[in-house]
Amino acid sequence: MKQFFKFMFASMLGFFLTLVIVFFIFAGIFASLATFAKTDKVKVDKNSVLHLKLDGEIVDRGGRSPLEDFDFMSIRPSKTKGLNEILENIRKAGKDENISGIFLDLSYMQAGFATIQEIRDALIEFKESGKFIVAYGEYYMQNAYYLGSVADDLYLNPEGAIDFRGINSELVFLKNMLDKVGIDPQVIRYGEYKSAVEPFIQEQMSEENREQILAYVGSIWNNILKDISDSRYLKVNHLNEVADNLLTRDAEKALENGMIDGIMYYDEVKDDIRNRLGLENDDDDINFVTHSRYKNAPKPEVMRTKSTKNKIAVVYGMGGIVGGDGGETMIASDRISRAIREARLDESVKAIVFRINSGGGSALASDVILREIKLAAEEKPVVATMGDVAASGGYYIACAADYIYANQNTITGSIGVFGIIPNMQELFNEKLGITFDNVKTNEFSDFVSFNRPLTVAEEQIIQESINDVYYTFIEHVAEGRGLPVEAVDEIGGGRVWSGVDAKRIGLIDDFGGLNLAIEKAIELAEVEEYKIVEYPKRKDFFTQLMEEFGGIQDRWIKNRLGDKYKYIEIVKEAENMKGIQARLPYEIILY
Repeated sequence: MKQFFKFMFASMLGFFLTLVIVFFIFAGIFASLATFAKTDKVKVDKNSVLHLKLDGEIVDRGGRSPLEDFDFMSIRPSKTKGLNEILENIRKAGKDENISGIFLDLSYMQAGFATIQEIRDALIEFKESGKFIVAYGEYYMQNAYYLGSVADDLYLNPEGAIDFRGINSELVFLKNMLDKVGIDPQVIRYGEYKSAVEPFIQEQMSEENREQILAYVGSIWNNILKDISDSRYLKVNHLNEVADNLLTRDAEKALENGMIDGIMYYDEVKDDIRNRLGLENDDDDINFVTHSRYKNAPKPEVMRTKSTKNKIAVVYGMGGIVGGDGGETMIASDRISRAIREARLDESVKAIVFRINSGGGSALASDVILREIKLAAEEKPVVATMGDVAASGGYYIACAADYIYANQNTITGSIGVFGIIPNMQELFNEKLGITFDNVKTNEFSDFVSFNRPLTVAEEQIIQESINDVYYTFIEHVAEGRGLPVEAVDEIGGGRVWSGVDAKRIGLIDDFGGLNLAIEKAIELAEVEEYKIVEYPKRKDFFTQLMEEFGGIQDRWIKNRLGDKYKYIEIVKEAENMKGIQARLPYEIILY
């Protein structure tokens, strides 16, 4: 009995302590989230500096659900930032008389080169105001250096280095592994460049795939070199020599080769900023305004619009294209179609900007979204803007827009389709000793089975379906871009292009990002006063809060893994693949 009470009281004590811990955790969460959701106006003092510390993931649309970007271990919002908010803050800072300059605090960034190019372009426009930009990093990743190179002065820690070595694209091939376990992928595709399937059927790249990768990677690298050359007044040949010989592997070499303007510690960089601000004493505090605070600062008078009913709708589509009604990390056909439809039916919306960042996905879901874009374009201007990637299905849903923007570093094209039906008969029969038998009522009752090879008739039916989807794809592109179908077929076949080549062959209209797309939409809508509204519309804060608690585990893993979480997202995306796919050949991540 004594032992019984001992264990009972121990259990009660443990339960009580657990309740106390949970109480304090949730109290911290709600207190932090309340701060996170707070939108009180921030007062900016004169002679302030916008502090842009871009050390986390940059997504197209900021201010997502209250828990999606929340770190439950530190009980603080995570470092994820929205490109839309970054661009707005830079534009606002350029016109804000209380902001004297921008401090770029860089090292490691989770952003593609097209995203960085958009931020760079905004900073170049900011410099026209005559205000300064200072960049500093303890260690610059290649993409961080690309952004920092736009600064008036670029500083590096004495013990730091710059990762500047060119772009490498490496593919993983699974054919030998599949052979060993007894899986035949059974690939059916259209287009010699539709290399999404190569990792399953080959041991190395095909010549066609090697050709296209070299073309778009080379194009992106050349554009990066040109931008750095223009900003740093260095010749492109010199930059290639620096990359070829790793001449930025320490601070002294980086300075000798003109890649930076000085070697400093953080406190010395702050002294430099004090001098620029005209602060006399080293002890004078710099009025740094963080990105998260400045986005709640009022707009300068020159940027304020009069009360108006006119709206420019910005519809954000990010992630793989799937059917149904998914979350913000994917382009779900029901959710995105509904958003486009709402913007179309709202008479106060005078134009629609469709922001796309996707490597494609379901061909059927892409067609559902394209239908809504076509309907919208019949009633009001529609401008598409591409992020780091808008390829295959991502291009499919853009092609009917009145005007298409992409950055030189955007990856696009990949006009092609494919299907993979794994035959696991050898794995089941020979490796695992599992056999199957069946009874069917009709010839194709067992159409497409994983435990046997495709029949000739089945393969022919699937090939016909893929051909039909491909020809539908190129007809949509031909209609939207005003090109002959034969011309689209020549640049199609699943080939991937950089933004530079996409403009040359007529897949896009001009170079530019989100800001230019909005300006074009305003021009086409012929409005002077307007306000920006974002779609899909978000639920209120506490509704999102309650809904998001179910995914705490995934968000905890994401915050722990950082940019490595993308590999989990790729697996999740693969689980959502249904039917014929219009996708990029592989996951392209360039840093």
